[in-house]
Amino acid sequence: MTEAILLVGGKGTRLRPLTVHTPKPMVPAAGVPFLTHQLARARAAGVEHIVLATSYLAEVFEPYFGDGSALGLHLEYVTEQEPLGTGGAIRNVASRLHSAPDDPVLIFNGDILTGLDIAALVGTHRTSGADVSLHLTRVEDPRAFGLVPTDDTGRVTAFLEKPQTPEEIVTDQINAGAYVFNRSVIDTIPAGRPVSVERETFPGLLADGAHLQGMVDSTYWLDLGTPQAFVRGSADLVLGRAPSPAVPGRCGDRLILETAEVATDAKLTGGTVVGPRTVIGAGAEIDGSAVLEGAVIEPGARIKDTLIGAGAHIGARTVLDGAVIGDGARIGADNELRDGIRIWCDAAIPAGSVRFSSDQ
Repeated sequence: MTEAILLVGGKGTRLRPLTVHTPKPMVPAAGVPFLTHQLARARAAGVEHIVLATSYLAEVFEPYFGDGSALGLHLEYVTEQEPLGTGGAIRNVASRLHSAPDDPVLIFNGDILTGLDIAALVGTHRTSGADVSLHLTRVEDPRAFGLVPTDDTGRVTAFLEKPQTPEEIVTDQINAGAYVFNRSVIDTIPAGRPVSVERETFPGLLADGAHLQGMVDSTYWLDLGTPQAFVRGSADLVLGRAPSPAVPGRCGDRLILETAEVATDAKLTGGTVVGPRTVIGAGAEIDGSAVLEGAVIEPGARIKDTLIGAGAHIGARTVLDGAVIGDGARIGADNELRDGIRIWCDAAIPAGSVRFSSDQ
């Protein structure tokens, strides 16, 4: 198993305002762009060549990762001129693959944090003789996901859209966003138009009698598409709950990157990460949050489960709980922002002007 496709073209709309200036896979999680964790885990599993399917803010990726040699990888970049969907993006980069028709190609999404045993998925693909193999995971409430039932050998029997009634919930297995394709199958995806693997490619293959194999791996799995999930994923990486060889430091209750200035009596807990060039003032309390590069947290601020963008400024004694603060935003002293409120990039909130705000 030597090559993979990484789908990193999404706009990250649900993560705004953090994705206004930064594509979702490049938003820092546990101190480094989230994509770094995925690349490092792929390399640890023996992958050597990865093609990144880019679209939104595509110009950001290559200047950061270059040819991938620093990670022990060979990276290539292909940019969609128009959004092509998951299947279209896979087909669009096919010319960069080196695999023979029967060779396996790993494909994974750029917004999934997982402890998947990549080698086991490839092994399942080989031993089952499948055309495509899918990583499946079990969830308590599958209503928000597409269901993937399998028979007693693990062979996929159907792809069911998000169930609307209890009777439609025939399994708790969902598509977890990592696949192994035979190289020849990729070439059957229509070129030059949008294609969804979930809604078109997989059901079409199944209807044509192809062998689609599911492998249930119930290790850590999290879709980082929302701010709440992203901050949780970053904290879980710091705490060691989510595995990654790319965390820049020892796992523990907090991660403070070099050049950050943290007051000796500041309290950082719950997997909080403090990015480079940040300043954390005296008596500040930060729990389970991510404070990105160059942000300033003034004395006495209390912050929980919050994402604070690069260069943001949080005033003294301000309370943030479950908030998202965009890059460069300035929140004055003695404010209270809770329950999913999002403050746009470069916005300014005067001191003491907001005591509480519900989800918006």
